Amino acid sequence: MMRRLAILGFGLVLGLALTTLSGGQAHARDQKRLAAIPSLNITNFSQTGAIAKPPIGWAQLCSTHPEDCESPAEIMTIAQGQQVIPLTAENWATLNRINALINDTIEQVSDLDHYGVLEWWAYPDDGKGDCEDLQLLKRKLLAEAGLPRQTLLMTVVRDTHGEGHAVLMVRTDRGDLVLDSRNSIIKPWQKTGYKFIKRQSQDDQNIWVYFGDGTDSLTTASPAR
Repeated sequence: MMRRLAILGFGLVLGLALTTLSGGQAHARDQKRLAAIPSLNITNFSQTGAIAKPPIGWAQLCSTHPEDCESPAEIMTIAQGQQVIPLTAENWATLNRINALINDTIEQVSDLDHYGVLEWWAYPDDGKGDCEDLQLLKRKLLAEAGLPRQTLLMTVVRDTHGEGHAVLMVRTDRGDLVLDSRNSIIKPWQKTGYKFIKRQSQDDQNIWVYFGDGTDSLTTASPAR
C-alpha cells in the first residue's frame, strides 16, 4: 500500500487522508477523537529562549529536500506570517485525520534498522520510518492542507524513559498541541509527560531554539493524563 502512496505523491496522499477515515470503524474512531476540542488556555503556550544547534538530521534533510527548508519569506501560504492557527472544528479534524493516517500506515522502524545509521531524517516514501520521519510527513501534509508552515514545528524531546524523541508541535490560538508517532491522541504539550528540549523557530525554520531559558536545556512537562 505505501509503495502506491509514494508513487501517487504527497498531494494525493492528503486526499486519501481526508477520505480513508470516513467509513466503518475508522470513521467511528475518528468521530470519537473529534468529540471534543481540548480545553486550552494561555498557560498551554510553551516558552522558548536561547538559540540552539539544529539537529544534524535537519541539515541532512535540507540537503536532500531544499524546497522544504526555504525561509518563511520564500514560502507562499494562504496565511503568510500567521503565528497561530485558529483551533476550529475543521482544523481540529484535519490535524486528527492526518496524525492518525500516518501513525496507522507507516511502519515504525529505527534508523539503524532502516538505513544502517543511527540518525537519518527522511520522508517515509517506502512506508517505513522512525519518529522524526513520521512527523516530517505530517508537517508536509498539513502544510499542503493550508496550515501555515510556521505553526508546524519539528520538536526534540526526551520521553518518559529519558530517550530522545521527535514530535510535531502545532501552535494554535488556544495553546500548543503535540502530534506524536506513539499515540494518535493529540495532547496539549504539558500533558505529554515529555521533557521539551528544542524546536524550530517560527521566525525561521532553519533556526532552532531551546525551551525555557536554555540553562538546563529541558522544560519538565506535567504527567500525561
